[in-house]
Amino acid sequence: MTFANALKFYVNGEWVVPLGTDRLGVENPGTEEIVTEIALGSEADADRAVAAARAAFDGFTLTPVAERIALLERMLAEYDARAEDFAQAMRMEMGAPITWAREAQVWAGQVHLQSTIAAAKAFHWEESRGDTRVIREGIGVCALITPWNWPMNQIVCKVAPAIAAGCTVVLKPSEIAPLSGLLWAEVCHAAGVPAGVFNLINGTGPEVGARLSSHPDVDMVSFTGSTRAGVQVAQSAAPTVKRVAQELGGKSANIILPSADIAAAVAQGVAACMGNTGQSCDAPTRMFIPRGSESVAFVAAQAAVADIVIGDTNDAAVTMGPLVSRAQYEKVQALIGAGISEGATLVTGGLGRPEGMNFGHYAQPTVFGDVTAGMTIEREEIFGPVLVILSYDTVDQAVAMANDTVYGLAAYVQGGLTEARAVARRLRAGQVNLNGPEWDTFAPFGGYKQSGNGREYADWGIHDFCEVKAIVGYGA
Repeated sequence: MTFANALKFYVNGEWVVPLGTDRLGVENPGTEEIVTEIALGSEADADRAVAAARAAFDGFTLTPVAERIALLERMLAEYDARAEDFAQAMRMEMGAPITWAREAQVWAGQVHLQSTIAAAKAFHWEESRGDTRVIREGIGVCALITPWNWPMNQIVCKVAPAIAAGCTVVLKPSEIAPLSGLLWAEVCHAAGVPAGVFNLINGTGPEVGARLSSHPDVDMVSFTGSTRAGVQVAQSAAPTVKRVAQELGGKSANIILPSADIAAAVAQGVAACMGNTGQSCDAPTRMFIPRGSESVAFVAAQAAVADIVIGDTNDAAVTMGPLVSRAQYEKVQALIGAGISEGATLVTGGLGRPEGMNFGHYAQPTVFGDVTAGMTIEREEIFGPVLVILSYDTVDQAVAMANDTVYGLAAYVQGGLTEARAVARRLRAGQVNLNGPEWDTFAPFGGYKQSGNGREYADWGIHDFCEVKAIVGYGA
C-alpha cells in the first residue's frame, strides 16, 4: 500500500508542498520496518493552514445546517468506500491486528460519523426564551490535535462535530501514526469539503502543536493525549484566552462487587484491559476484588490471558499486536520491572517479548496481584497490556481506593445492578460502565480531574464546538 500524499499537507482544498524540508520515517511496530516517510511541518506551515481556515470560516459558518449534515453524509460514504485502506493503514502505523483494525478502529470512525449526523439533525440550534433568541453557532477556527492509539476514533470525534457546528479546522494527527490522517484528508477532498474548511498538517507537538495552541487566529484547541502534554497545550493557549477541550490520561478502576461472579467478572475485566494492546486511555487497568477471592481471581486472569493470540498483525486470528513504538515498549518494560521490584505478585506475563517473538515491539500481557496503594504500577498510567489487582475489605474501601487517583476518565463496576448503580454515583469519573455494556457513542465521554475537560461524542461534541449567542429583544 502506498501513500501518494505522505510528503504533502492538505491546505485550502489542495495538496501542497511543505514550507520546510524535515522528514520522519513511519515505522511498522510489528516488523520494525519503515513503511514510508512523512513531511514534518514548521510554524510557517501551521500559520498557512490557520490562515486558510480563517479565510473560510465566515462563509462556511453561515451555510445552512442541512448542507453541513449533507456534507458529513458524503464524508461517511467516502469513508465507508475506503474502509479497507484505513484498516491497512492502522495495521501498519500502530500495529493493530487486522481484525481489530477492521472491527474496532475503522468501525469507530464510522459509528461516530453516524452518531454526529443523527445528533446534528436533532440538535437544538436555536430556541426562544421570552423575547430572547438563543443561538448556537460555530466557535471559529479550531486546532485539532489527535493521538496515535485510536486514530480515526479521535479524528472523527473532533472533525465531525466541528463541521456540524460550522467551524473550520486544522488537524494535526500524531506523527507516530499519521497515515490514517492522510487518508482522511483524501476522504474530505473526495466528499467536496469546501476549500479551507478542513486542513491537515503533520508535525511534532513542540513545533506544530505549540504553534497551533498559541496562535491568535485559533479560537479553540481540542486535544487528546497525555496529561503532561495537555498541561503544555493549556499553558500555550492561555495568553489568547481560547477555549481548550482536553481528553487526557486515565487509570480507570474496575470494582468487582462481592455479588459478582468473580471468575467471569475477572475474565471480562482482563479482556477489557488488554484490548488495543492496553493502549486506551479509558482501559480498566486497576481491578478491585473482595479480599479472600484472590485465588479464584488469579486463576481466572491466567486463563483469560492464555486466550489472547499474539502474532503477525496480518493474521486474522491474532487478537493482540505490538506496542506502538520502541519508546512505548521500553516504558512498559520499566513499569513491569517496577511492579516486580516493589513486591507485587506476578500472576502472569512479565518482562521481555512473548515466547517465540524475536522482533517487533511486542510485550507480554501481564497481570499483577497483591498490589497495594502507592506502588508505582498502581499510580502511573502504563498504557500497555498490564493489569493490577488490588484487594478490598469493604465496598466503601473499594470506592475510596478507586477515587484515590489524579485521574477520572472512566470507571467500571461489576455485580448486582442495584448496588452497582449506587457505587457508580460515588465514583469520580466522567463515564462509569456497569457490567460490560456495549460502546455507547451517544453517551458523553470525557474526564474529571487531570483526565481533562469538555465532553465528546454526538451532541455532546457539537456543544463543545459552539458559542452561545443571545439576541435580546428578538421577539419584541
